[in-house]
Amino acid sequence: MFAPARLGSSTWLLHLRWMAVMGQLLTIVIASFLTDIQFSLLPLLLLVGFTAITNFGYLLWLRHQDYRRSDLHGNPADEAAEPSTELDGEPALLQSVALGLMLLDLISLTLMLYFSGGADNPFTFFYFVNLAVGGVMIRPSASWLMPVLAIAGYTFLLRFSVPVDGITIERVENGFDLRISALLFAFATCAGVVTYYVTRTAGELQRREEDLRRAQAARAANYRLEGLTTLAAGAAHELATPLSTIDVIVRELSRHLEGVEKPKTVDTDLLLIDGQLEMCRQILARMRSAAGDSMAPRWDQTTVGDLIDATLEGIRDPHRVDIDDERMAPIEEQPLWVPREAVAQAIRNLIHNGLDASGSDGRVRLDARRLGDQLELTVQDTGKGMSGEVLKRAGDPFFTTKEPGRGIGLGLFLTRNVISQLGGELHFDSAPDNGTTATVRLPLVQSDDDAPRGR
Repeated sequence: MFAPARLGSSTWLLHLRWMAVMGQLLTIVIASFLTDIQFSLLPLLLLVGFTAITNFGYLLWLRHQDYRRSDLHGNPADEAAEPSTELDGEPALLQSVALGLMLLDLISLTLMLYFSGGADNPFTFFYFVNLAVGGVMIRPSASWLMPVLAIAGYTFLLRFSVPVDGITIERVENGFDLRISALLFAFATCAGVVTYYVTRTAGELQRREEDLRRAQAARAANYRLEGLTTLAAGAAHELATPLSTIDVIVRELSRHLEGVEKPKTVDTDLLLIDGQLEMCRQILARMRSAAGDSMAPRWDQTTVGDLIDATLEGIRDPHRVDIDDERMAPIEEQPLWVPREAVAQAIRNLIHNGLDASGSDGRVRLDARRLGDQLELTVQDTGKGMSGEVLKRAGDPFFTTKEPGRGIGLGLFLTRNVISQLGGELHFDSAPDNGTTATVRLPLVQSDDDAPRGR
């Protein structure tokens, strides 16, 4: 299924119908005053007027839909900066209205042709215009209603119409002769071919557009990641020297004050400075990890078991991480071809987040299983869970709910980037007071584009 028509494409249909009204009026005027053809003007003008009235009603309805979307999603001008969000249930409604109008236009065209010579009228080719527009705007399954109605209308016109001198050809009174049968067959064939190839082409163009948007989003994420890692590396490098100097001075000061009578607050302050320096060292370590080798394209031939072992090596509280050995045993020897340290660091970030969320007595469960051609790793904590607002922002750079000094908000961002660059997915399931489950899915077989060129 292709994506439903958005409000913009419905506006496009509105403009096309106004053009059809003007074109029909212009054709009627030219045929009436510049040719000798005699036909009934009243029914034709009534049909044009009916199309104009329905299109005016469609205009009012679209404005109402735009007003509703503005109320629910804010200023419409902001949509240029962010992808538009459809109203709940609106795509199906837009599709139904657009399809109804296009079917109505086919009926109107059939009636206009009926009063102006029937199938002998050269403007029967406009059936294919309607079919092409429908193939672009309507879902393929629904768009096939249009060629069915068009074929039914053309069949009706082959047998019934108001004759017009100079247009109508002498017809067989009873049944279909070879010429009429051939015309019907050719029309039905063309209608089917036009609908098929237009829907296929529109779908392919839409898929390419979606691929282009994904590529642009990935490129933007890479640029942002490069900027963040450069910032982190620069900050870690610049801060390391003054912090080391402070550390040396504090230790020298402590040594000189040994055995010297001094207020107790001096020792307390020195311990506080030493503790704050240790916190700074941890922050710098996280920043170096963020800017270091986690994204380096070093691929390793490993197994699921070795990946889990590498992940657990850097866990700060391994005794609080539960692993079901029996459940994991069948896939421990499953071969993998991935940058092991990068993936291990990504999973480690999820485990550390789970440990932080679970509190000092909480536990985290790590599971692994194979799903078809994918490896699924889940990290489940026993914390308080995340609200919907926090869940939406999880993974944004420098966004963290931890206390100051305990996180810089890059762990999940880097984790998501590592996994997405390997063609995997990262999902979070969470609810307040129910903990959080992070699910990582990685392909077991890399595509040709992802495969490394060397180790």
